Amino acid sequence: MISKDMATLINAQINREMYSAYYYLGLSAQTEAMNLKGTAAWFLAKHGEEMTHALKMFRYLIDQDAAVTLKAVPVPETVGSVVMEIFERTLEHERGVTRSINDLVDHALTEKDHATNVFLHWFVTEQIEEEATVKDILGRLRIFGDQGQSLLMIDNELAALAQQINQAAATAAAQ
Repeated sequence: MISKDMATLINAQINREMYSAYYYLGLSAQTEAMNLKGTAAWFLAKHGEEMTHALKMFRYLIDQDAAVTLKAVPVPETVGSVVMEIFERTLEHERGVTRSINDLVDHALTEKDHATNVFLHWFVTEQIEEEATVKDILGRLRIFGDQGQSLLMIDNELAALAQQINQAAATAAAQ
């Protein structure tokens, strides 16, 4: 069983993960309105991933006999209408999530809560991947630009990435 303090911190992280899902859902709607169907699909897939993260933490608290306390999810902030800016803000957002996961790990280590520390390692690794993916997209946008044919190429790549994310999620759910 984990401490009440640790449970409170994980509950707060569940809220952050739900906010992330809401943030990505908003970006999906925004990019859909910009006729960037692949980008919209990628953000929608990211929404699903963030919901999965929240549910992993939800399940962990239940498995640890800790109370789950759900709170209101704040409305995501508005992101600019330029694709480059959208992904720059997305990277900032992911870095914030990484900081909060690292804070949870630090707290688990302080409490010598080995079970929670081990549980959180998956999220640490996931955040490395999350940031790397967005940095890769930003790198492509910086090289090729976020206009015309370059944007179409990147949008098509994001559509393919969205399919991979959705297939991985379906495979994980089946296991």
